[in-house]
Amino acid sequence: MYFCISINILINNTFIIMTKLSVNINKIATLRNARGGNIPNVLTAAINCQLFGADGITVHPRPDERHIRYHDVLEIKPIITTEFNIEGYPSNGFIALVLSVKPDQVTLVPDAHDAITSNAGWDTLKNKSFLTDIISIFRKEGIRTSLFVDTNPVNIENAAITGADRVELYTEPYATEFNHNAIGAVTPFVKAAEVARSIGLKVNAGHDLNLDNLRYFHQNIPWVEEVSIGHALISDALYLGLENTIQMYKGQLT
Repeated sequence: MYFCISINILINNTFIIMTKLSVNINKIATLRNARGGNIPNVLTAAINCQLFGADGITVHPRPDERHIRYHDVLEIKPIITTEFNIEGYPSNGFIALVLSVKPDQVTLVPDAHDAITSNAGWDTLKNKSFLTDIISIFRKEGIRTSLFVDTNPVNIENAAITGADRVELYTEPYATEFNHNAIGAVTPFVKAAEVARSIGLKVNAGHDLNLDNLRYFHQNIPWVEEVSIGHALISDALYLGLENTIQMYKGQLT
């Protein structure tokens, strides 16, 4: 069995979800790998992110191990004091890794093996049978499952049919449009999140969320359970410091 604990506050007889911040530490590993050796140390980064207020740690091990490596994932799990989220395409090697580590959550993405970054959500109608089989494997082990999807309601509705617990909304289109038309940018995501909520799916979000656009996104979809942020947060930390940056991001979620 898995236990998902959401922190809620009762205000005016309405429960308000306290959205969690999961820090993706892939960029820490990218910097380490660029030079070789073990500086910066990804274990220390994971420990410190949690000490500095992160509600979870996210990693996305890819087959070429160009940033987080499979052995990193095995070593990180014992130092997790919050939640551990592993993202990736469900190849045989990835499935075996997840079953070995048993994270709190696995987020399935449809990335090609050579993708630079996740740049699309699942076509859950086309891949419904495949995803149903994969998700059943993880659910038997008590691992919470989330599917990376766009705002198309068909993909959200079929995500629920697969047995997924959550969807993670792919927010790059929101981030791209935000500075030009904030209302237009967020509206499809509000509608998508409402569809998910109406059919019993919890909602995560991630990709290109940053200090400029996160607060507005959260104000419009306050029931988001978790945002997973890596590239922007680690980049900001170069200038602002890791502890300060994590607190600044958490401040956007209040």
